[in-house]
Amino acid sequence: MREAGRLVALALEQMRQAVVPGVTTIELDALAEQFFRSRGGRPAFKGYRGPGKPPFPATICASVNDEVVHGVPGKRALKEGDIVSIDVGVEYQGFFGDAAVTLPVGRVSAQADKLMRVCRKALELAVEQVTPGNALSKIGEVVQRHVETHGFSVVRDFVGHGIGTEMHQKPEVPNFASRRFPDLVLEPGLVLAIEPMVNAGTWEVVTEDRRWPVRTADGMLSAHFEHTVAVTPAGHEILTLP
Repeated sequence: MREAGRLVALALEQMRQAVVPGVTTIELDALAEQFFRSRGGRPAFKGYRGPGKPPFPATICASVNDEVVHGVPGKRALKEGDIVSIDVGVEYQGFFGDAAVTLPVGRVSAQADKLMRVCRKALELAVEQVTPGNALSKIGEVVQRHVETHGFSVVRDFVGHGIGTEMHQKPEVPNFASRRFPDLVLEPGLVLAIEPMVNAGTWEVVTEDRRWPVRTADGMLSAHFEHTVAVTPAGHEILTLP
């Protein structure tokens, strides 16, 4: 899983360099797929079927501006001032890695910059909660508190997840305080994909029928950051680092 995570991290580093005004999201997708296959990995998202949806057609999710998650790469060229959330996953020798970043395209607005900083910090605070003996619910509590303190909102319709020999495994990892999801005590060996999704306006989202992109209900910006994190006897290890 360390190697799967490292491949994801290296792919995202390539995305950081490639995201410039004028690049298309399908060009970013091709770059990620070529990288994974050159390293013996399989793009984990390509062909993935969500409930009631057609197979996802690409290697990366590229969600621009008001798209929260599951943006499908295409001929759209990124322009100055956009923000783009890039989510990537890979299978390597039977194990999975998964991570996401939101990147600025050139110079962005003050609101967009703040949104990205708040979401990135929310992920950092969430990762700090990953330690043996702590409750899983603490992750969502610290994310929601941090995000709402800064005037933003946390998406409720999507959550993080366990990860290992499958991309999505139990437990579900909410980014907000909720009794809807089973709580548990974190133990060494558990690996979580923690992924706050933060909106500039309302937390509510909309999805077109049988379409992949999820958008904010009010058309305002959204940011998404994610790491794959293992619980260790001493605390935690972020697996999706270069």
